[in-house]
Amino acid sequence: MFNHIHNNDFTSIVKGRRSVRNYDGNVKISKEELNEMIAEASLAPSSANMQPWRVVVVDTTEGKEKLRPLVRFNTLQNDTSSAMLIIFGDTQSYLNAEEIYNTAVEQGKMPAEVRDSQLNTILSMYPTLPQEIKVEVAKIDSSLFAMQFMLVARAHGYDTNPMAGFEVDQVAKAFDLDEERYAPVMMISIGKAKADGYESVRLSSDKITFWR
Repeated sequence: MFNHIHNNDFTSIVKGRRSVRNYDGNVKISKEELNEMIAEASLAPSSANMQPWRVVVVDTTEGKEKLRPLVRFNTLQNDTSSAMLIIFGDTQSYLNAEEIYNTAVEQGKMPAEVRDSQLNTILSMYPTLPQEIKVEVAKIDSSLFAMQFMLVARAHGYDTNPMAGFEVDQVAKAFDLDEERYAPVMMISIGKAKADGYESVRLSSDKITFWR
């Protein structure tokens, strides 16, 4: 997908993204295409390439019924979207470190000595970090994935809405995830807009940038 996107195309994707709350309920995105979008979004950067984002895709009637009481004032997105993605940060993502780095060596993307050095650092440091630091790192990295997913979705011709308004203390347990390990980050609804989202105003770059 990204190999065919030129600068002008990417600019139009960024400028064309809207937060859409009302979707065409007749549009269903296939599992295959959702998997493709998640894979493309997973090209996002992360600390030590630990890729801590984890995604629960809620696209069944039963799943949405379970999610509905947990989304507070975001029921329209839940009811009309093709799917709701619940993004979590895995605070034990370092458990995949050996697989990630061994694969990098096997594919010729990293020398074995660099892998050994990196793994030694990761496996001696990450498990000993305080839980609040693990959560913070996982949330920051997973937010990079979430933003990238929304742009990928736009490139595929779909609309999205990021949401923080949900029961963060209940959603992991509701979908059978370990509450201590997986930190809720945000939800993203995805589908085809039934009603266009409003174009919003942004502060100018000189209002948000400090040159030194």
